[in-house]
Amino acid sequence: MGALEPNAALERLYRETGWTMRQLAQEINRVGTERGTPLKYQQPSVTQWLNGQLPKESARPVILEAFARRLLRPITHSEAGFPAPRRGSTPQPPTLDGLVDLGRQDMDPSRRGVLGVGLFSVALTIPGWPDAVGRMDAMRTDPKRRVGQAEIQSVKDMTDRLSDLDDDFGGRYARPMAAAFLVNTVAPYLKATASSETRKSMISAASLLCYLTGWMAVDEGAHGRAQEYYVKSLELAGASGDRMTYCHVLRGMSVQAANLGHGAPAVRLANAAAEASPDSGARMRAFMAGQQAHAYALAGEKTNALNSLREAERAVNQAESQGRRFGGFSSATLAYATAEVRHALGDPKGSVESLHDHFRLRDSTDRQRSKLIFSSLLAERQLQIGHLEAACTTWNTILDEYPAIHSGRIDGQVRRIPSLLSPYRSNPLARQIYERSRELSAK
Repeated sequence: MGALEPNAALERLYRETGWTMRQLAQEINRVGTERGTPLKYQQPSVTQWLNGQLPKESARPVILEAFARRLLRPITHSEAGFPAPRRGSTPQPPTLDGLVDLGRQDMDPSRRGVLGVGLFSVALTIPGWPDAVGRMDAMRTDPKRRVGQAEIQSVKDMTDRLSDLDDDFGGRYARPMAAAFLVNTVAPYLKATASSETRKSMISAASLLCYLTGWMAVDEGAHGRAQEYYVKSLELAGASGDRMTYCHVLRGMSVQAANLGHGAPAVRLANAAAEASPDSGARMRAFMAGQQAHAYALAGEKTNALNSLREAERAVNQAESQGRRFGGFSSATLAYATAEVRHALGDPKGSVESLHDHFRLRDSTDRQRSKLIFSSLLAERQLQIGHLEAACTTWNTILDEYPAIHSGRIDGQVRRIPSLLSPYRSNPLARQIYERSRELSAK
């Protein structure tokens, strides 16, 4: 057996506390006593750990808790240089541990170049609903902290505000804030003492925030990172019994796959979302069927795509005829879904017509980022069918508003403009947009 390597991660945490080794051992013993598992560590044990020897598995959560109290933030196994706990072996489950690690890596915007290298996986394993249920039931709570409805509502309100920032300014702007809120506020709430119902509601709220953070990562082009958030959100949704969020996440994963051109995985995820949905109301049927239609079209399943599109149209008409507030899936959304289906089935002219319908039907609640993304698609497809001046006019509007948006997806769309317009530079309008887009994308 080779010599042990010093535990540099644990050393960093220890130095950050400002404690002596004796003080660290005493605090660990104190936490152990509070938990009903008295410990008798002394300075030599701390020395051994810093030199690379692992503490016994049952003591590791106690050590992490001692650090967390001193440093006023959650501390995970990996941050302390400990291996991930086996499922069921420790009070703190992999779901929460992994959530904190994931969020902490995203809190620093300067690391975007490192974090963006993760690739989308078409073979991603996702937990089925029965497998996801109850994952966090064994979590040990923190007796010094208690949460109730006020804390749950604060997480929901903050998620709404972060979503607004994401929609208005883009994922690159909002994601570090979402990750910091997950790590510094929500993760401690998940460990706090609470009634069973309150705990489930808090885990549900965390699941939705985790999904939103993944959505921001998609916008930034960090697709592997987004999938990590999505899978974590599925686990949290299962732990809280929140089937609605669970199916929303699966649908979001299908949208990601579809936008990247992966038809078969998009179909698999869209169908899984529809099957998991607990709500058979018109709004939800339209929400699910619209995404199924796009996925089927990308996979070349024309009949299924058109059948799903008709189902979405019937559901939209039914919901709007009942006078309900429709929000998430409306006639405008349906027009966009129709545009995507038409384009995937080889009808760019029909796609342009449907995108025009989308913009005609949009209202004041629709967001700036989606407007620019869909406008970019419109311009590219206008050019595809030979409408050069119309495409340039659309792009000119986009470039007027582009500097205020921090979106990786829109960045990519703007960077494509020069190559798309390069063959048309003899046209004065095309040359103007060509030069302007090059200048803006270089900033």
